[in-house]
Amino acid sequence: MVKYDPKQWLSLILHTYSRQVMKTLTPVSIVMLLYTTLCCYLYIDVFELHLNKFQPSVSVSSILGIVLGLFLVFRTNTAYDRWWEGRRLWGGLVNSTRNFALKLNSYLLKENHEDRAWFAAMIPNFVFAMKEHLRQGVQLNQLEHLDEKFNEDLKKYKHKPNKISALLYERVNQLYKDGVFTGYQLINLDKELKDFIDLMGACERIKNTPIPYSYMMYVKKFIVIYIIILPFGFISTSGYYTIPIVVLITFVLMSVELIAEEIEDPFGTDLNDLPTDTLAERMKDNVKEILL
Repeated sequence: MVKYDPKQWLSLILHTYSRQVMKTLTPVSIVMLLYTTLCCYLYIDVFELHLNKFQPSVSVSSILGIVLGLFLVFRTNTAYDRWWEGRRLWGGLVNSTRNFALKLNSYLLKENHEDRAWFAAMIPNFVFAMKEHLRQGVQLNQLEHLDEKFNEDLKKYKHKPNKISALLYERVNQLYKDGVFTGYQLINLDKELKDFIDLMGACERIKNTPIPYSYMMYVKKFIVIYIIILPFGFISTSGYYTIPIVVLITFVLMSVELIAEEIEDPFGTDLNDLPTDTLAERMKDNVKEILL
């Protein structure tokens, strides 16, 4: 995630992300430049339609632009809602890990170093496994390996956060059977363990449920259709100045759609995605500070 100062206009305008967007959209801009130039040449110099009664109106482009603008507003709002919901869920995970660690700290004796160290490693393991699970798969080298049995058991499971959550449940239940936890304490700890699974499931819902295909398809179709007919709305009044006008409008429309595509899946590693790496490290530090 990009860290920035919203009051620094110049740094925002010249940020490397702006150059990255321009680089991505350069091929499209070049195609539209050539296409608009051809339209202007045929309209003005070859067929000389600007001298005839055939004068296309800019009003059609204006009406279509309003309709397309409404689509894009809804598109970006939907994508931002997904991004913000993901941030809210990860904020909930921060609170749940802290609450779980604080309760364990008060329930476990200071002399119980083994159990405290186990939870101090396993809670961050769940967070890191969940982070990578929402990407391309869990990277085992990011987890704190407790023993060979843990490593071998984890390799067998496709859904590794589920396995780690099961181990947390088993450990808490075993401590209850051993008399370390009371029934009241067990109920209190169960709430945080349940929150882990609920928060992970909500993140999976965002990850695995994309925006409906038909909506995505028609938004992109409308953008392409609009920029194809756009030159004919300006040629009669702007002449060859139509070329920079069309290229600029194309860049604006495409960049809005590009941003929406990026933030609708907020758990990746793009510049505008959630800072899950930073949050995971922060949770790890918090838990170890509390328990160790």
